Amino acid sequence: MANLMAPVTYDENGKPKVDVAESSQKKDNERKLGSELGKEDFLMLLVTQMQYQDPLEPTNNTEYVTQLAQFSELEAMQNLNETANNSTAYSLVGKEVLIQHETSTGDVVEFQGTVQYVTIQNGDAYVTVDGERYPYSEVVQVIDPYYLIASYLPSVSKQHLEYNHQDPQDLVVEGLSLGSHGYEAKSFAVALMRVDDSSKTVSIDPKYLSYEKGKLTIDKEALESVDAGTYYVGFVFDNADKTVVYEDVTLEIKGIVQKPADPGNGSGSGSGSGTEGSTGGTGSGTEGSTGGTGSGTEGSTGSGTTGTGSSGSTGS
Repeated sequence: MANLMAPVTYDENGKPKVDVAESSQKKDNERKLGSELGKEDFLMLLVTQMQYQDPLEPTNNTEYVTQLAQFSELEAMQNLNETANNSTAYSLVGKEVLIQHETSTGDVVEFQGTVQYVTIQNGDAYVTVDGERYPYSEVVQVIDPYYLIASYLPSVSKQHLEYNHQDPQDLVVEGLSLGSHGYEAKSFAVALMRVDDSSKTVSIDPKYLSYEKGKLTIDKEALESVDAGTYYVGFVFDNADKTVVYEDVTLEIKGIVQKPADPGNGSGSGSGSGTEGSTGGTGSGTEGSTGGTGSGTEGSTGSGTTGTGSSGSTGS
């Protein structure tokens, strides 16, 4: 009890202060500013009040009894709190936790791992993670196993892409993860699905896809024949869970599809006929003792008849 006695002195400004003996400080580290008062602090204040009360107006015994009752209540609540904390610490065995540990230099380092076992030492709980022991008070997050598995599966960051038929460019999808911790995928397929009509889908040929370090590039040629509209870019991974992601990436296609012109296709027919004829001349004459008459036709595309003539003599 003598260790709890603390004399009241005055500082350079004339303000009273309580000098706490070093022997009363059971903690190795000094109390931090803003930390809560414990039952030792409450008892020390009570004893100091009794020691330095005004002898002409001493504190009423009823007030001391009330304060002692408050002290007992405080101690019971702290003991109950320690018991509850210890019980909660035991429930962490086998769960994934995030720990913020303060080093001797004052730096705060984060660790994540599975709690292997819990120990109680001097009323304080400690958790062991990856072979290292940490105070239970340094556990800042307990991670649900299903949430943890979901974080290991393949995923794509949310983003919106645009493509214009009048100014075609390659598409780049950022933040594409193939998974980790045994949930990895080796490959994936990509397809487009209309937002307003899920029955309209377009598969992207793998030859137009290029993946490297979390970045997927889709060649602009893959979109040359895709009509304008808003699409979901869906991903189907080949991991054991066959993960499907289709609502995280949206694509807006603008402009009109540039359809290639058809090659020339022409046909022609022609017919011609012609008749070139000459009408044989008819002649008559007298030449000496003979005379002849002849007629004839000659056609270039038809048939012709060569006239014949007869001769006679008319002597005179």
